[in-house]
Amino acid sequence: MKNEDFRRAGYQFVDWIADYIENLEKYPVVARVEPGDIKKMIPAVPPARGEAIEDIFRDFERTIMPGITHWQHPGWFAYFPANNSPASVLGELLTAGLGAQGMVWQTSPAAAELEEVVLDWLRQMIGLPSGFSGVIQDTASTATLCALLSARERATGFEGNESGLRQPLVVYASEEAHSSVDKGVRIAGFGRKNLHRIPTDDRFALIPEKLAEAVARDREAGLVPACVVATVGTTSSGAVDPLKEIGGICRAHGLWLHVDAAWAGTAALLPEKRWILAGAELADSLVFNPHKWMLTNFDCSAYFVRDPATLIRTFEIHPEYLRTGVDAKVKNYRDWGLQLGRRFRALKLWFVVRSYGVEGLQAMVREHIRLAGLFRDFVESDARFELLAPVDLGLVCFRLNDGRGDAALDDLNRRFLARINAAGPVFLTHTTLRGMYTIRFVVGQRTTEERHVRGAWDIIAAAAAEVLKS
Repeated sequence: MKNEDFRRAGYQFVDWIADYIENLEKYPVVARVEPGDIKKMIPAVPPARGEAIEDIFRDFERTIMPGITHWQHPGWFAYFPANNSPASVLGELLTAGLGAQGMVWQTSPAAAELEEVVLDWLRQMIGLPSGFSGVIQDTASTATLCALLSARERATGFEGNESGLRQPLVVYASEEAHSSVDKGVRIAGFGRKNLHRIPTDDRFALIPEKLAEAVARDREAGLVPACVVATVGTTSSGAVDPLKEIGGICRAHGLWLHVDAAWAGTAALLPEKRWILAGAELADSLVFNPHKWMLTNFDCSAYFVRDPATLIRTFEIHPEYLRTGVDAKVKNYRDWGLQLGRRFRALKLWFVVRSYGVEGLQAMVREHIRLAGLFRDFVESDARFELLAPVDLGLVCFRLNDGRGDAALDDLNRRFLARINAAGPVFLTHTTLRGMYTIRFVVGQRTTEERHVRGAWDIIAAAAAEVLKS
C-alpha cells in the first residue's frame, strides 16, 4: 500500500469509527447470527494476490460487522465493561503506527519510562502506598498467574524454578473467587486439589476466621500454605473480601497475599469508595484493569507488587542476546512477567488519564454507581423482584420471585433473561448465588446514561409481566 493510499484509508477509517460511536444505539447489543454464519462468508483459502483496501473494508462491513457484539453499546449491562474512549483509541492508533516492541528499556526507552510513570500515577489515584511498583500485564488472569508463581517461589526458597515442587503448596481463595485462580493454580503447578476454597458470609465475602482455621489445619496435615487470593469485587456478587483481616493472617503465617480487584479497583478512584482497598497495604500484589472500567481499550491490566525483587527473581532470564549496557540502571519489564515481547500499552493509558484527568474519571465512576443505585431502587420497589446481593458499586444481582419452588424459580428466571435479551436494546447475563439462578445488571459503559437505565428497566418490567403470565 502506498503512503497516499494509507492516508486516504486512514481518514476513512477514523470517520467510520466516529460514526460508529455516534450511532451505537442503532445496533442490537448482541450479534444476531447463528454459529458458523460468519465463517461461511469467508473464503476457506487465503487470497493468492493482494486485494484493494476498499474491497477489504467493504467485506468488513458486510461480513464482520453482522457478527460483532457491541461492548461499547449504552445498553451493555452484561459481564463487566470492557470500555474504550476516543482518547484511548487514538493512543492505540499511534501505538500500532509506531510498531514499538518494549521488551527491554533499550528497545524503546519511552515505552519503559512512560509505563513506570503512568503506573505510579495509577498507584496514587487508587491510594496504594508508595512502596508499591507497577507493571502493565495483558489481563488480570496473567497478573494472578504472576502472583501465584511468585508465591510459589518465595514459599520454596526459589527452588520451584530449579527443581520443581517437592512438597504440596496450598492456595486459598473464597468460594466466590474468579475462575482465573483455578486456572492459575493448575498452570503454576500447585495442582487443583491444593486450591482450598474458603466459605463466605452473608455479603459473599471471605470469612477470615475460616481462612485461619484452614491454614492451621493444613499445616498440621503437613501441607505448606503459600498464597491467599483475596477478591475486591467478585464477579458473581461484587463482594469485597476483608483485606485487613486477611492480610493479618497472611503476615502471621508468611503467606503471599494477592488482591484481585480487576473490575472494582477503579472505584478506588473515589475517596468515598476507597474503603474497598482498606488493608491493601498488607498485600504482596494487587491487580486492577483500566481496560474494564477506566476507559482504556483492551488490553491493559495494572499489576502492583510490594517487592519487585521477588517478581524479577521469579521471571528473569538473561540470554546474551538480551543483555545491554544499561541493564543495571533501568527497568527491563521483560523480567516483570510472562512475556518477552511487550506492546506499548502505556501510551493509550497516558492518553486516557491526561484527556479525562482524575476528576473526569471520578465523575464517570461516581455516575455509574449512582445509576446502579437507581436500578437497585427499581428492583426493591417492585414486589415481583428480589435483590440477591448488596449493591456497593455498579453491580445489581436480582431475580423474579413469585413464591414458587427453587427449581421452578430457576427455570422462570432463565426464561425471563432470555426474553429481556431478545428485545435487542439491552444485554444482561447471569450467575448463580448460593445455588440460585441470578441475573446480573452491571452499569459501567462509558456511553450509558440515566435514560438507558430507565429504558432497561421498562424492558425488564415488561418481560417480567410476560413470563409471569405465560
